[in-house]
Amino acid sequence: MEYQEVHREIVENCMKGDRQAQFELYRLYSKAMYNICLRMLRNDMDAEDLLQNSFVDIYGKINTFRFQSSIGAWIKRIVINNCINFLKKRRLEIVSLEHQHDDRWDEPEPKNLDVSLKVKDVKSAISQLPDGYRVVFNLYTLEGYDHKEIAEILEVSEATSKSQYSRAKKKLREMLRGKEG
Repeated sequence: MEYQEVHREIVENCMKGDRQAQFELYRLYSKAMYNICLRMLRNDMDAEDLLQNSFVDIYGKINTFRFQSSIGAWIKRIVINNCINFLKKRRLEIVSLEHQHDDRWDEPEPKNLDVSLKVKDVKSAISQLPDGYRVVFNLYTLEGYDHKEIAEILEVSEATSKSQYSRAKKKLREMLRGKEG
């Protein structure tokens, strides 16, 4: 089965306004989308609200879905855009470094690290990052966007996206140093 064809029947039934199909689409994707919201927003209630609003948007826009990608990728894009719009309304702080050419993001990763960290410690550290760092870090590392895409989504330069990512990694290393072993 083609990737774009996954859940085609459910999507087509959603397009007809079938409530059972809408529930099934929600059941299939809500948990993963909630996790994205929570990583981006750091607040359970905001994540839940944004998830619900996103599915209202999804059902309202379902007739624009053209099966050119998977329904999951389409839903994810809507959820991430809604998260970013929510954060922009809250004045997401991304420091623009247009005129500061900081090439530190090209530094190689340290090798041979003997680090045993717990997943909950890493998640906790990520959630404590400042909004700008956390959003860029999540979009790049966890959601798979490249810096060009992140720059377009956040309306910043590619250099700013790279710098925010570099600073996020540095801050995470600092925060996790005491958690090793």
